[in-house]
Amino acid sequence: MILSVKDLCIGYNKSLVLEDLNFSVDPGDMLTILGPNGVGKTTLLKCINRILTPSKGAVMVEDADVFRMGAGEIAKRLGYVAQKSEAGRMTAFDAILLGRKPYLRWKVSDYDLKVVDSAIRHMGLDHLALRHIDQMSGGELQKVCIARALVQEPTVILLDEPTSSLDLKNQLEIMRTIKHVVKEHNIAAVMTMHDLNMAFRFTDKFLFLKEGKIFHHGICQELKAGIVKDVYDVEVEIITHNGQLVIIPIGTDSLN
Repeated sequence: MILSVKDLCIGYNKSLVLEDLNFSVDPGDMLTILGPNGVGKTTLLKCINRILTPSKGAVMVEDADVFRMGAGEIAKRLGYVAQKSEAGRMTAFDAILLGRKPYLRWKVSDYDLKVVDSAIRHMGLDHLALRHIDQMSGGELQKVCIARALVQEPTVILLDEPTSSLDLKNQLEIMRTIKHVVKEHNIAAVMTMHDLNMAFRFTDKFLFLKEGKIFHHGICQELKAGIVKDVYDVEVEIITHNGQLVIIPIGTDSLN
């Protein structure tokens, strides 16, 4: 395994938000964390990345304890893409180059530039490399943020709702790119999402949170309609279309 979460408990103001979480992710895997609003999905990602400190438990990356690492070592092992990012007055190239900060010494090396150029090509940002990020659309800025995380050359990339507020084309492009990078470099991705169909189209494993605990996790082929009903209180039907799981809500939506 490449990432292991052990007995993790996270709380605010002496009140537990997440309790006794245990799961692992293997190289080449994409895991999606799912669940209702406010259940703690973003909190979990921030704890894995040590933005938040748990009240109990451990996060191990390649058998190294994240909570015993320095900030630079964490940045080399874990790439993090927040749900919303501030658009400062810098070019896309410079914003992506910032992801190399844990490796920079006296100057930017040829290898640093090579890594940045590769990420720009992967994300299809060649024509935007010299544009200021405060002049970009939401989809373009999201691609820059993902590219910045990729140039850290992380073992695990964490993404908080990477497709939120994006149109369908950009959602598909970003998810395809993430999957390609994960498989090509044999790293792992852990992401949060609300769109169940997008999640089950691209990811290998799922983890549902409910009432502060792991309700169910496994491979995507194991998903049952009853699990979705228990988590979201919505009746659904799950069908397979062209080899893909499709989740369809059941109910009368007519106003008549």
